Amino acid sequence: MNVVQHSEEKLRTALVSKLPAVAKLYSKYTEEERRLLEEGLHPGKLGSLFQPIVVHSDSDWILAHPEEPQDFEAFYRDPYRKTPDSGHATIYIQTIGSFGDVGAQTDQYVEWLRDYCQAFFCGLSVKLLPAVPVSETGCSFRVNSSSHNLQILTGDLLQFLGKRKPEDAFCIVGITMIDLYPEDSWNFVFGQASLSNGMGVFSFARYDDHFYSRSYAGRLKKKLEPRRGDYSVFEGYYTPPITSTLLLRSCKTMTHEIGHMFGIKHCQWMNCVMQGSNHLEESDRRPLDLCPICLHKLHASVGFRIADRYKALLHWMEDESQLSEPEGASGHHGAASFFKPTEAFSESRLWLHRCLDMLEKT
Repeated sequence: MNVVQHSEEKLRTALVSKLPAVAKLYSKYTEEERRLLEEGLHPGKLGSLFQPIVVHSDSDWILAHPEEPQDFEAFYRDPYRKTPDSGHATIYIQTIGSFGDVGAQTDQYVEWLRDYCQAFFCGLSVKLLPAVPVSETGCSFRVNSSSHNLQILTGDLLQFLGKRKPEDAFCIVGITMIDLYPEDSWNFVFGQASLSNGMGVFSFARYDDHFYSRSYAGRLKKKLEPRRGDYSVFEGYYTPPITSTLLLRSCKTMTHEIGHMFGIKHCQWMNCVMQGSNHLEESDRRPLDLCPICLHKLHASVGFRIADRYKALLHWMEDESQLSEPEGASGHHGAASFFKPTEAFSESRLWLHRCLDMLEKT
């Protein structure tokens, strides 16, 4: 294992900038907010809120995909980054295909994701578009020759999302429980985005704990050669059960990929949800929230009190006893509601409490 270390001076420059016009933005934080952000100048120090990146193998992202680290100044001065404005301040989520075994639980799960994104991107509106079956996208699909599961083509899905994107959208993200592939020569892809167009599509299929086992229920039992346009193969197709771990992984992926829509690149400064990941084990090592440098980037794009954002995230995690009704559903239909499975979020919950203790310390 190898620990990625940066000097305090380098981290301070990455956080604040030596350029007076850019550094002025940092001075707008309260004393308490600056104290929290500057915890990131000593990642790994005993009791610190932030930890350094630990590289476990050559297959980890930071070694496999060398990139120039993006500090706050590089982010802020990027002429191509997109910032929400009064006419484009809504994040839209489009579900594609079925989620879970029960229709009502599907609605609930997607609502939980929406609520989490609403807290994470504090200050922006997050809305769900009506769910669509795979057939409505008109996408190409195939059976993976090695894992024997169904996959849908990302490029076709992005074209579909482009037609569905509302006028007031900052971005639109498609989510699915069906595996993805970007072109015939690729085995699979977790997701694909068009950052310039504010669109992305992501799959949670491989977040099932059993995906890589021979007993995975999504493996087709018999050899299937689907005909183009015959979407009947997706009727009743297996999707993973909605567990606390699946919800945690989904929240990480959603916020990481939407973070890219703001122009935030993969983090190489310290442990952060914006770190790249090459495999599930590496993704699971990432924390659920942003490091101080990436938090500063999001704050510059959206604007929020850091304590308000942390409180919104904490409320989402501690609200598992509430049986919220799916968006757009009517109570008289008698639709089932489900407890939010947040046990996998316990470490993040404790971390948020520590952050708030520091922010509210007088």
